[in-house]
Amino acid sequence: MVQDKLKTLAELRSQRWFSPDDMRSFAHRQRLQQMGLRRDEFMTRPVIAIINTWSDLSPCHAHLRERAEAVKRGILMAGGLPAELPAMSLGEVMVKPTTMIYRNFLAMETEELLRSLPVDGAVLMGGCDKTTPGLLMGALSADLPCIYVPAGPMLSDRYSGQAVGAGTHTKKFWDEYVAGNIPQEEWVALEARMTRAPGTCNTMGTASTMTSIVEAMGFTLPGATSIPAMDSAHTRMCSASAERIVGMVWEDLKPSRFFTRASVENGIVAYMALGGSTNAAIHTIAIAGRGQVELSLDDIARIGAGVPVLADVFPSGKRLMEDFYYAGGLPTLLAQLKPRLSLDCLTVTGATLGENIAQFTGRGRVQGETAIRPLAEPVTPGAALAVLHGNLAPNGAVIKPSAASAHLLKHRGRALVFDSVAEMNARIHAPDLDVDADTVLVLRGGGPIGAPGMPEWGNLPIPKKLLAAGVRDMLRISDARMSGTHYGTCVLHVAPEAAAGGPLALIRTGDIIELDVAARQLNVALSDEELARRREDWQPPPLPRQRGYIRLYVEHVSQADKGCDFDFLTGYETPVEPPIF
Repeated sequence: MVQDKLKTLAELRSQRWFSPDDMRSFAHRQRLQQMGLRRDEFMTRPVIAIINTWSDLSPCHAHLRERAEAVKRGILMAGGLPAELPAMSLGEVMVKPTTMIYRNFLAMETEELLRSLPVDGAVLMGGCDKTTPGLLMGALSADLPCIYVPAGPMLSDRYSGQAVGAGTHTKKFWDEYVAGNIPQEEWVALEARMTRAPGTCNTMGTASTMTSIVEAMGFTLPGATSIPAMDSAHTRMCSASAERIVGMVWEDLKPSRFFTRASVENGIVAYMALGGSTNAAIHTIAIAGRGQVELSLDDIARIGAGVPVLADVFPSGKRLMEDFYYAGGLPTLLAQLKPRLSLDCLTVTGATLGENIAQFTGRGRVQGETAIRPLAEPVTPGAALAVLHGNLAPNGAVIKPSAASAHLLKHRGRALVFDSVAEMNARIHAPDLDVDADTVLVLRGGGPIGAPGMPEWGNLPIPKKLLAAGVRDMLRISDARMSGTHYGTCVLHVAPEAAAGGPLALIRTGDIIELDVAARQLNVALSDEELARRREDWQPPPLPRQRGYIRLYVEHVSQADKGCDFDFLTGYETPVEPPIF
């Protein structure tokens, strides 16, 4: 439905390619007819890009090739012309060394696809961790009307009568397997059943955290993000989203008209109430920067302060995304947070966030479902995110108290330092490793430059001999990230990273590390003078691969506290249309 038509056919962006009576436009019209399109199909209607991150090697998006047909159907029903444009698919598990290194690549690809081709609006199809921020960052920079279609979470699984979450239980079962508590044949059986169908992780990992943040910011239809990938409602949501984007084009409802600091803050409030992934801190800063909203780690901490975790979903809770969907999804959760939200923020529906929540939840609260807790009964007393500072993290580090062990949130212990993930993997399970339950495991070289790409190495493994003794958590510190599906007392994103000369590069095995989450402090018990002496001896590590995209990445990526965007892409610049000659 078109709410308020602001554009005429002649004002559509695609008409720059098609309407002039010159040789170049003749060639444009000629070549579209070469593909079997009738002239009226592209001369009389808006052209809608479908940016599809489907891939045969992206399990989370395996169904998006089929869902694109539903999107096309919705665009045609609304009087638009669909044009499917494949984009880099960042399947979290398969891509090495990490999908994070290619998030900015996808953002650039999205921006340039939208800028360089005759399209008037876009449907963004993604879901797996880095695809959501990558697609949205590019779309914000292109500033064409766009709507996000999330891939949806995979189906639930059960094991020995308990809910099983992708990622969360992979880590949990691995520890039990290493400890000798799961036999080989059972381990192989788990491999074949834990992820039963296409879709993103069915826990509150980075995928569902980011799609929910984007919904709270106003970029999806209400309730879209929690619909299971294999539910028939997901196909209907795809078609409805596609129908809506045509209306958005006629209304000229582009991101710069509704993406504001208030909408970013709505996303952060949702993030905290979800018990969301620590990775979202990096991505939200990067997204905000593309939309001319300056945002820092301390801003996220301030905005989210006091917001309880209400989503009883792994890893902070005990349920799965399918349960969250049955409980009413994000609109039901947001309805409890209305005093913390800017309800007058405009969204892709053409209505405000408050109006969307009221319409979606007007049917009454879902009865008998408890995956979304009331305000008076939060899932955990711990917050979803704490931002730490101190002489070990001058520019900040993060921890997820809601998924950490309470007894480790204030801890003092001896450091055991690993200079690389290869060294750590080679040594961590050695029987003679000098380690006990109070030791602080430290990994450096896992940051944006050092790894490169800041992989999910931050959930350092518990040494085998401690697992056998019953230890299941330790304080772990790194300049890397951690999977949003994982849990444990892990300090992450230490900035500046070791490879950039941050203090993490200077500590040694045996140094005393002090963590006090309540005080938001992370320190090494060394004087400024000793740190300065060590810095004089420090040499930066050699840079990784010196060609192609990896070289560009290492030379231009910002640190974790700045969002890991490229210095030449950060910020908003009024889009410039390509010349057509």
